[in-house]
Amino acid sequence: MEEHILGITRLVNAVLGRPALVLLNLLHVHPSNPEYPIPNHIAMEFLVFALAIVFFLWLKNRLSVENPSGIQQVMEMLLRNPIGVGAQDLLDDLVGHGGEKYLPMLGSIGIFVLLCNLISVIPGFTSPTATSSVPLGCAATVFLYYNLAGIRKKGALGHAKHFLGPVWWLSWLMLPIEIVSNASRLLSLTVRLWVNMLVSELLYTLFLGLTVALFVFVGKLSAFGYATGVVPLAVPPIFILLHIFVAVLQAFVFTILPVMYVSAVVADEH
Repeated sequence: MEEHILGITRLVNAVLGRPALVLLNLLHVHPSNPEYPIPNHIAMEFLVFALAIVFFLWLKNRLSVENPSGIQQVMEMLLRNPIGVGAQDLLDDLVGHGGEKYLPMLGSIGIFVLLCNLISVIPGFTSPTATSSVPLGCAATVFLYYNLAGIRKKGALGHAKHFLGPVWWLSWLMLPIEIVSNASRLLSLTVRLWVNMLVSELLYTLFLGLTVALFVFVGKLSAFGYATGVVPLAVPPIFILLHIFVAVLQAFVFTILPVMYVSAVVADEH
């Protein structure tokens, strides 16, 4: 089934489609739709990046210690909050001293995933994270980052010892287990985010469409049916709130798990 081309995808391809097609041809990659070589999920990622850049540049010029705005306080809650689930809170608890240096990378990934998850609440947009390649790219970035963090902290040999376990005479057994365990994190991070967002988005669009279609149909059957026309106005917010809940929850999971991975490889041995 051919993918429905979003309006934002048409716009992005109008600007970047030709250079993208040239680059893909050089790499011997043949897009499924040569007319629109940049698919919906890539165009939505471009949109998320653009919106994030504009928003944070706008917010940067309005930051204030003495008189913080409401938006500033909301964004600060992503870092620290009373229930201790902000990105900086998690780093302080799990990594400890020096954890703040990992905040720019891990915080950026968490915010990017959050925005990608939430963008589909706007009519006409879809969540890039509902396409498997986007969560895979984020998971690969996390995988490379926490391994590089371990190498920077303990050196290549010190990081390699992490895969041998605490008991030297069991290292022959722990090595393959640890390698498989670490490699499986790529699959775990990818599938968890992708499947949850795919199912959430499908349910969100399916039930909203069925609700509206049902009450339009009932409204045509009798004059009384028109009185039920207010129901489609009350039902959609339920599914919107459910979709937002799933989007925020999955972004939190994609933040805390990378923090845990970093914590495991940079922790000091006792």
